[in-house]
Amino acid sequence: MNEQAQSPIQSAVRPGIILGLVSLVLTYLAYFIDSSYLASGYFGLVVLVLFFALIIYFGKEYRKEVGGFMSFGTAFNFSFFAILISGVIGLIGNMLLFHVIDPSLPQVLGELTFEAQLEMMEGFGQNPDSLPTEVLDEMREASASNFTLIGQLKGFGIILIPYAIIALILGAILKKKDKSLDF
Repeated sequence: MNEQAQSPIQSAVRPGIILGLVSLVLTYLAYFIDSSYLASGYFGLVVLVLFFALIIYFGKEYRKEVGGFMSFGTAFNFSFFAILISGVIGLIGNMLLFHVIDPSLPQVLGELTFEAQLEMMEGFGQNPDSLPTEVLDEMREASASNFTLIGQLKGFGIILIPYAIIALILGAILKKKDKSLDF
């Protein structure tokens, strides 16, 4: 192993910043093209696939840097901290977008999310009109609250669990054992 190689956490800083900036660019592009993309599941899926690809690329580069082999723990730490740094950058960028650049955007996205929930309910055979008004109002309020400052902070805290799961998957993909040490 290369003695001058940085720890996985130190090495995750640059890729995390790059991933965060890519996330911001995509978010702001989607906003300027059509803000409804920000509430789209397809947009989130595209970003997730891109993140997987970029972290795998950066992880393989780090693995080369440390001698071509990497334990699962090292790969997990690298992936998790790169995702975490990216998430913090994305959170700051979203707060700027939602509360400084376009303060009306959270309400618009909340309404779009609420409508998407109703469509999904219909897709599963539930008629949203059969729900009491109070339940629909609670759903609408919950959808809008996700885009508030407190909602974004809570969401970031909750998203740490999926970040860890994604990092576990990426750790399994990126690890590479030195078979010459087996005897």
